[in-house]
Amino acid sequence: MNLSNLHPAKGFRKTRKRVGRGPGSGMGKTAGRGTKGQKSISGYSRKIGFEGGQMPLHRRLPKRGFTNVFRKEYKVINLDRLEKVQKSKITLKDLMEAGFIKKESEDIKILGRGKISSPKTIYAHRFSDSAKKKIEEAGGKAIVIGN
Repeated sequence: MNLSNLHPAKGFRKTRKRVGRGPGSGMGKTAGRGTKGQKSISGYSRKIGFEGGQMPLHRRLPKRGFTNVFRKEYKVINLDRLEKVQKSKITLKDLMEAGFIKKESEDIKILGRGKISSPKTIYAHRFSDSAKKKIEEAGGKAIVIGN
């Protein structure tokens, strides 16, 4: 076997249909497009959602709400999950190693569900009031980073 012997499997290659090449071909004159109308003309393309001139669905439905382009998404972690980390100083790297976040670049907010028994210093981008209170009651610190 060498490169000159290689070829696609039988029936794999299909010759393209050549339309508009005379009456003998069976696809001549109107080239399978029927007669008249916008769709029979070359260069025709219809807009996405076009409904034959009827008011399209996306225009019939009312507009609702709005999207705030400045919204900041936070990855939330509750205190009951942080309790499982056995370190007294919890940084973003520690959260990544524990599997709470995928990247250190993620913004994190600590929420106050659960209890924290040992004093821990926790670094995050945001803290809820209840989380901050519980961390400080346990003798730890809630340190805000970034922003």
